[in-house]
Amino acid sequence: MTKYKLEYIWLDGYIPVPNLRGKTQLKSFEYPPTLADMPLWGFDGSSTMQAEGKSSDCILKPVALYPDASRKDALLVLCEVMNADGTPHPSNCRATIIHDPDFWAGFEQEYFLYQDGRPLGFPEGGYPLVPQGPYYCGVGFKYMGSIARTIVEEHLDLCLAAGINHEGINAEVAKGQWEFQIFGKGSAKAADDVWIARYLLMRLCEQYEVDVEFHCKPVKGDWNGSGMHCNFSTDYIRETGGQAYFEALMAKFAENVAAHIAVYGPDNHLRLTGHHETQAIDKFTYGLSDRGASIRMPVNFIKDGYKGYLEDRRPNSQGDPYQIVSVILKTINSVPKP
Repeated sequence: MTKYKLEYIWLDGYIPVPNLRGKTQLKSFEYPPTLADMPLWGFDGSSTMQAEGKSSDCILKPVALYPDASRKDALLVLCEVMNADGTPHPSNCRATIIHDPDFWAGFEQEYFLYQDGRPLGFPEGGYPLVPQGPYYCGVGFKYMGSIARTIVEEHLDLCLAAGINHEGINAEVAKGQWEFQIFGKGSAKAADDVWIARYLLMRLCEQYEVDVEFHCKPVKGDWNGSGMHCNFSTDYIRETGGQAYFEALMAKFAENVAAHIAVYGPDNHLRLTGHHETQAIDKFTYGLSDRGASIRMPVNFIKDGYKGYLEDRRPNSQGDPYQIVSVILKTINSVPKP
């Protein structure tokens, strides 16, 4: 029998941004275990803002399993948090997602790498000599540095080994800023993978004494903030579409701006200013190939008969992908199909 390291991972009860938590259980198996073999486990919810000390037990319910290439005989066990009676805990936003196997989502997760309280490549108490411009998809030590690319490449390999549906990586507009893209079919798949990818990135950065900064506007001034654009579609949007349906869908998105912004990440007013490839937080617009719109239509969307996918550019880098998927699906489902 082989003794496996099972890293149980969950989201705590901190507001407005939950933190990732994890602890390891050792369990022996005669065969490579599957999700069905993962037992329920408990934790002290009074230490994670999820329970009071007088009734502190919360339950971890495994919902997804990933190989962990950074440890021998190890698996990452993504969990939902449940109450002792088996009902979803109030902090369990994954449980709010409408089940829809035909919903596809792709997240573009931007982030900064920080060391000694500032982005990698920023001098102490100041800014790089070269303003933003050459860093986006850049190459060369003076633009990229050395540690950053090493971390990004190692993280990519960890994600691929874990079976995460990684779509790509690139350096972003600001120095020290990077992005990875993840795609998934089904309501929760992409969101699950984003959380595990975040976990793997943060744990990897421990080795380099580097922090991951997910805040949407950590660097003030003429530097891009960090988003987590959500590309989404349903079977109807992909296969049927049509101008009438699209315009009705956009009308519903316009009606529900407040509900969307509420879960698109904290401090978004610092990022959604109408500048740096964003629309103002109090406006809703859509446009073809328009990265300054709230919703961007890809270049061939209209030509293809208002079919394909759409990009919501408002979610920010610190947003909870579960909540983002949940609100987008609720809005889509409120639109009758012609």
